[in-house]
Amino acid sequence: MADVDLSEAEKTFILHSVQDNFREDGRGCEDFRHMELETGLISNTNGSARVRLASTDVLVGIKVQLTPVDPSKPNVGRIEFFLDCSANATPAFEGRGGEGLASEITAMLTRAYSCPSALDFHSLCVLPGQHCWLLYIDVLLLECGGNLFDAVSIAVKAALFNLRIPSVTMTKDEGGVELDVSDDPYDFKRLDITGAPVIITVNKIGHFHVVDASEKEEACCLARIVLGITEKGTITAMKKEGSGSLDADSISDMMESAKKVGMELNKCLLKALKSEEEQEAKPVGFLR
Repeated sequence: MADVDLSEAEKTFILHSVQDNFREDGRGCEDFRHMELETGLISNTNGSARVRLASTDVLVGIKVQLTPVDPSKPNVGRIEFFLDCSANATPAFEGRGGEGLASEITAMLTRAYSCPSALDFHSLCVLPGQHCWLLYIDVLLLECGGNLFDAVSIAVKAALFNLRIPSVTMTKDEGGVELDVSDDPYDFKRLDITGAPVIITVNKIGHFHVVDASEKEEACCLARIVLGITEKGTITAMKKEGSGSLDADSISDMMESAKKVGMELNKCLLKALKSEEEQEAKPVGFLR
């Protein structure tokens, strides 16, 4: 939850605005703030993206590496998440202050992408039973302005869309099979990210709930649920946070809101990514 000090009058104002479905910045309870994204920013990665959600700023870079397969899953590739909370993002991250949050976000991403339909992990297998691609997804949190889980997940999906995986040729010799990774920047394959989830955080404020909470709204929230949602509305992961309790009806309503918002967000994100790739120009804004 956010570490923002609010007066009782400010909290009351936020509670009443949510109750009236007209938040302090003019949004409705199920509206996201304006978002901008860029892809292909980091030249020494195989895929990268930057997402700015209001004042939340996230940068993601992906590197691919040939590695031995997991013996328990010999026909699929692997994915690993790493998150670094920049000390410049907020004073709370100085020293080792951001480690707990980094662990929470990476754990949620790992769970969300553990769903077999999230990515075609079989396409990441180069030589069944022997070698596969391992995707190292590095996330850098540059600035905090609320709703970190969601912003990070959007940046991850954008970077996966931008990912270029080098082509591999196999030649047989007496010693077995030799793998040759192409160094031609135009000889690559892409991942299908249609099923990749985004994370939607639904915050309970008073008797109502909101998505994409600002830091002030997060300070008024005692309980929230965090869900991984695909374009088809499938929930790939879910957890509850906060000290407050949630009754069954509230959880059901919050899940329905998350599915509705998540499906629309996935659709808008994919459209924006395709538009940005075609234009190869300035950052693309969406969800105004």
